[in-house]
Parts: sequence; structure tokens; C-alpha cells
Amino acid sequence: MLIAANWKMNGSADFAKDLASKIISPGGDVKVLICPPTPYLSAVKAELGDGIYLGGQDCHDQAEGAYTGSTAAGMLEDVGCEYVLVGHSERRSMCHENDKMVSSKARAAKEAGLIPVICVGEKLESREAGEHLEVVKSQIKHSVPDGFVSDDYVLAYEPVWAIGTGKTASIDDINEMHNTIRAQIGPGVDILYGGSVKAANAADILSLNNVGGVLVGGASLNADEFNAIIKAGILD
Repeated sequence: MLIAANWKMNGSADFAKDLASKIISPGGDVKVLICPPTPYLSAVKAELGDGIYLGGQDCHDQAEGAYTGSTAAGMLEDVGCEYVLVGHSERRSMCHENDKMVSSKARAAKEAGLIPVICVGEKLESREAGEHLEVVKSQIKHSVPDGFVSDDYVLAYEPVWAIGTGKTASIDDINEMHNTIRAQIGPGVDILYGGSVKAANAADILSLNNVGGVLVGGASLNADEFNAIIKAGILD
């Protein structure tokens, strides 16, 4: 079970350190992953307890070079990261990242010693057209690098229409998608669900057979709310 937090572009140095210091250590088979803004990685790392891992929100697909404003996967590893998000829907939409780029970033992350959390998910129009399963299957096929095995990556399914909107896919919707993903990628890979996850719905989501954790956005910026989600994972 992996409970992951994506803080996105929020907070300050003091906020990040304070929030990180309040996150409970999970224990048992539950892991917690915190992905703060890049400038605060080292400060957050110093505050994290046992069983809590550090991750970047993105990385470049090249190890070094003239890429102003970018961060190499090796740089993230150098400051204590163990994971990195790649292919988040906001990167795909705002930065026009396609599956090929996501795959390249995932491979760069692995080569740097990180575990990439590869994000996939459909837009509202795809779901309303009944194409959601095929869209996500195609994203997985082209975003997960050839040769990757179960220990090489984590997969995060996020229905794009449920990110930051307050909308949440139904339990049946989540179950259908996660079962489809499991059938495609096989056993062993953690499949996270993301999309307006909060303390009120975390236990129901985490109880599903092929949900191996959650990727939490806005709710992860509140220590009490995020700790309640962690506790839901411990109790599952």
C-alpha cells in the first residue's frame, strides 16, 4: 500500500517543513510518499519520519545538458528522492507531454535509481464516449517503457475530470478501471488511484482489490486530512 502526496506548486519553505513534520509514520506494509515542490525537497527530507519517502513532481528525460529550468532524475536522487512522478495529467495538458516523452522520462528515472510513478487517465469526453478503457490502455502501452518489470515502476490512474474538481469517480468506475489495468500489466505493480481523494472516501477506495494506494492532491496539504488517509491505508 502506497499513500502518495502531490503538493503541486503550493506552499513556502516554512509551510513545507511544518507540514512534513506533522505527517505520521505509517508502519507495517504501508509506505508514504511526499512529492513537494522542487525547491523544498531537501528541507522536507529532513523532517520525514520512518516509512516516509521523498519524490519529485517531474524530471527531464536527459541526464544533463542545456535545459534551463529542468531537473534531471539524477539530481532528484542526489538530494534524497526515491520516487518521481512522470506523465501527470497537468504535465500532459499544460506542457504537451505525450506518451513517448513520459516513457523516456520513466526510463531516465529508473536509470538514475528512482522509481517512476507513471500517471495515466482519461478526459471527460473520452469517458462520455465510452472510450475510457481503451484510452487508458493505450496510454499504458506507450508510456511504460519496454522491458520494465513490476519492481521498476508504480502506475497511477487519475481520471482527469476528477482532479481538483471535487468530483470523484464512483467505486464501480474505479473498480472497473483498476481491474482492466491489472489485466493489462499483470501482478506486482502498485496501481494508485488519484482524483479528489480525501479522508471521507479513502477507506472505500483502498478497500478495492486492485487499488494499491492513492495519489492525493489538495487533501495532502492539510496534515490532519492526509494523516486520516494514511490511517485508512493502515487499517485496510
